[in-house]
Amino acid sequence: MKSYNNLVEGINDLKKQGYTEDFNLKENCLECRNGQYKVFHNEFEIDQWFRIEGDDSSANNSSILYAISSEKYKLKGIMVNAYGVYSNSIADEMLSKLKFA
Repeated sequence: MKSYNNLVEGINDLKKQGYTEDFNLKENCLECRNGQYKVFHNEFEIDQWFRIEGDDSSANNSSILYAISSEKYKLKGIMVNAYGVYSNSIADEMLSKLKFA
């Protein structure tokens, strides 16, 4: 699996690969384009994910960068989320979709 030294490097590389949308995690879906698209758990795939360590390599300073696609809406984009326990409440379907091995 490819790795990135920092979040900016990862975001820039994925954008070059066509992941141009910015997805935001909501309770039961992902949103992009200021809410124009609401993409539910069964409407997207996580194509790749990357754990990006902060400068001090602590879990408190780490992020997960997701490369996400939706065939239904013909969208490809990214989502950044803090590593570890989710701070915002999300539906079980969304949580299970975002978990990784």
